[in-house]
Amino acid sequence: MDVRGQMDRIYGGTAPEDIPWNRREPPGLLVQLVESRVVTPCEAVDLGCGLGHYTRWLASRGFQVTGLDISATAIELARRAAADAGVSCNFVVADLTREVSAFDDRFDFAYDWEVLHHVFPEERQQYVNNVHRMLRPGGRYLSVCFSEEDPAFGGRGKIRETPIGTTLYFSSERELHDLFAPLFDIELLDVVDIVGSPRSHRAVRAFMRKR
Repeated sequence: MDVRGQMDRIYGGTAPEDIPWNRREPPGLLVQLVESRVVTPCEAVDLGCGLGHYTRWLASRGFQVTGLDISATAIELARRAAADAGVSCNFVVADLTREVSAFDDRFDFAYDWEVLHHVFPEERQQYVNNVHRMLRPGGRYLSVCFSEEDPAFGGRGKIRETPIGTTLYFSSERELHDLFAPLFDIELLDVVDIVGSPRSHRAVRAFMRKR
């Protein structure tokens, strides 16, 4: 599956308002972490940043933020948007399903908001290894991805097709626990309801700390 090609096609040929995950307002779960000061301004990385909305939001709250995305098209658009807004962010093209060492021990906070369901099981270990390497000891990591309990996006089952032409893998709490637990101390792992447009959905939330 050529995820890079899929994403370049979507970002290059679809109006931003028609990309389902392209939401300008930061997700409530991320806002809660920042406003409650569970996560305070630090060096942070937005994994799968897309057009960089949440990257810019964190930067406006005093974080030093790097946005990473597999799509060069998305990264170029994110850079332009940050420049237009006068917000200082760093955006880099990176495929986190391959070994990435350029950011070792760089960040105190990492998050991927509804990105991991684009990463299939055979590539997830490398992905999580990369996140672990990027974080400093004690760094926090928030990961949110579609739950297999969700009835949307083509019904039931682990692998589902979406109207926009992506193929996604829907996860259980158990498999995400088994993925994260060898490298992180899991502080919270649950299924949450995410309010969205055009539909709400169920997602697995994991919040953890690097050992």
